[in-house]
Amino acid sequence: MSYVLRLVLPDRPGSLGAVATALGTLGADILAMDIVERSVGHAVDDLVVDLPAGKQPDSLITAAESVPGVRVESVRPDPGVADSHREWELVEALASNPSKALHTLASRLPKVLRAGWAVVVRVTDADIELVAGGGGVPQLRGIVPGWAPVDKPAVLDPEASWVPEDWKTLGTEMAVAPIGGPDLAVLVGRPGGPAIRDSELARLTHLAGLTAVVSGATP
Repeated sequence: MSYVLRLVLPDRPGSLGAVATALGTLGADILAMDIVERSVGHAVDDLVVDLPAGKQPDSLITAAESVPGVRVESVRPDPGVADSHREWELVEALASNPSKALHTLASRLPKVLRAGWAVVVRVTDADIELVAGGGGVPQLRGIVPGWAPVDKPAVLDPEASWVPEDWKTLGTEMAVAPIGGPDLAVLVGRPGGPAIRDSELARLTHLAGLTAVVSGATP
């Protein structure tokens, strides 16, 4: 079975190689890698790792953190083997069929951002209406969105009063971005984490803006 391993590691030559060697002692194969974030002194990477039958995912944490300075932020089942071109494929799909742009964004975002689900919604401060969804779309009926109208992209508080209890139980990390205006937005959820980082929010914002232009949703 394959897992997504999010690592925070020293941004110095050899760190990732040392992690790969440590994982190799388990018989684990690295299938793909995404650079999530780079900053002074450290890096955040997602590794898609195939773990042999009989090995527990906790062993990935132990192996990776045996490398000095490395911290595992999360381990979660891989929703699908990573493809380094999936973001470009989303852009191409948006451009090829503008009339379906909102549906394309929602259906493909979970793999682009490794989220559990994504929804495009029309919102007011008292209501939320599903336009399109992708991944394991949650029940939205009865939710009063405390983040609407959407004036700017944001990472949302997973413990806010508007968040349904079952989302809280799952530890659902979320981010939202407007699509052309404050009443149409894309909401992404990642049950069980990890937290959505600034670089991921920037990617969400870019794709939402592109979708607004392609679909004609700009004001």
